[in-house]
Amino acid sequence: MRVTHRIEPDPSRLVARPFIPGNSGPNETDRRLDHLVDRVLAMPPELRRQTLERLRQRHGTRYADLEEAWARHLEIARQVTDRVPADLDEEEAALLGAYLTLGYAYEGAALTNPSIVPFGPEADGRQPFVMSARAIGEGHISSITFITGAVDGDGRVELDPRSPFVSNGVRTALVASRERLRRKLAELGYLDEPAERIVSALPDDYSPEDIDVAYRVLHEADTDPVGLEIAYHRVHWVASSNYEVEFDPGRPVSEHLLSPSAPMESQGMEDARFVRFVDDDGTVTYYGTYTAFDGSRILPQLIETNDFHRFRISTMTGPAAHHKGIAIFPRRIDGDLVAISRHDHVNCYVMRSDDARSWSNAELAFGPEQEWELFNVGNCGSPIETPEGWLVITHGVGPMRRYALGAVLLDLDEPAKVIGRLREPLIESAPDEEFGYVPDVVYSCGSMLHGDHLVIPYGYADRGIRVAVTRLDDVLAAMA
Repeated sequence: MRVTHRIEPDPSRLVARPFIPGNSGPNETDRRLDHLVDRVLAMPPELRRQTLERLRQRHGTRYADLEEAWARHLEIARQVTDRVPADLDEEEAALLGAYLTLGYAYEGAALTNPSIVPFGPEADGRQPFVMSARAIGEGHISSITFITGAVDGDGRVELDPRSPFVSNGVRTALVASRERLRRKLAELGYLDEPAERIVSALPDDYSPEDIDVAYRVLHEADTDPVGLEIAYHRVHWVASSNYEVEFDPGRPVSEHLLSPSAPMESQGMEDARFVRFVDDDGTVTYYGTYTAFDGSRILPQLIETNDFHRFRISTMTGPAAHHKGIAIFPRRIDGDLVAISRHDHVNCYVMRSDDARSWSNAELAFGPEQEWELFNVGNCGSPIETPEGWLVITHGVGPMRRYALGAVLLDLDEPAKVIGRLREPLIESAPDEEFGYVPDVVYSCGSMLHGDHLVIPYGYADRGIRVAVTRLDDVLAAMA
């Protein structure tokens, strides 16, 4: 085992986010946005120019799209209040937008829990890759960030320099399936009579605007307006989980940041597990799964991308898709998409699907056995295909909530059948990795195989990332 590279969180990497004060309430003093607009526009022109110049000097080099962000956040404010004049000059608009913007250190607290996938053609034995990571910022809010690099034929890992800039891309709502929405509401216990009436009023493929129209029409004649309003907000909460994010394809992947942009993930997008999936016809899709968290509830989410510039995000449904840690196999088995997950919080299950979104059954594969994993065992990313079987890197939780990584080998044709397993941990916390945001933890969300070299990036103590490289043959030989 060779451990290389230490990637620490960089608090200087910032993303510009909206900072819109409240503007509703029974009292005039509650209209904070209106009063802010008035104060900014009352500034003398010379003071506005000086303030704007200082802002550009201090903050202009920290962001790739600062003034575009100011403009976006000003437009958000226009949707909240009519106090913003339509005829603002360039300086007034820029300065007001700056007051409505904050800099967010999205990895200021931690950078951890990476996954890795090959991305791009191999050349001279050198395979490029994309590594995703969980970035944790102020308020313990998680985003998904990306690091690029390559591994050569000798298993040496090179990381590309990280750009100082990052952006959130452009988000658009997706047209989604009414029946999938109905199923997810039922799974969550939200499909009561008012919710069913809203869903039934939607077209087969609906947009968020269709939900608004259905609610307004039903509200006019409804005898239970409170119940209908509760149902409306629940339907919107679930429906908002389907969207697309597009980034400038001319910018490096390391500048792309997937940040919470829907109510159901307002407190974080956690532990993305990416896989390079090759379908039976040779089509390549990069699937990622993550856990959306709103502070009290979780939803398993699916990411689809072909190029790491455009991402389609949708909710996973079905009785087997209700917990954290779903990882999709890199190809179909017997015509089915297959995934591994910790379906019952303790053991690992294999489940199947037609379309990667709906998972309706789960078959027990393995559970805790050794003393270092007796609390529970889960996957550390998608299984890796080898001639001997599907290699699953696992994490086990032992006494004092100490995490360690292990490995299990599953049958190629019957993936719920265990044919090999490490009895001792593959990776444990080194002395210099034990202490951090969460002590005594090592964790990974995905590894990759290049030749005989197994590349395992892992997070330690929820503080930073290291990269381990070992030979596949050594891992398989150590299995019982």
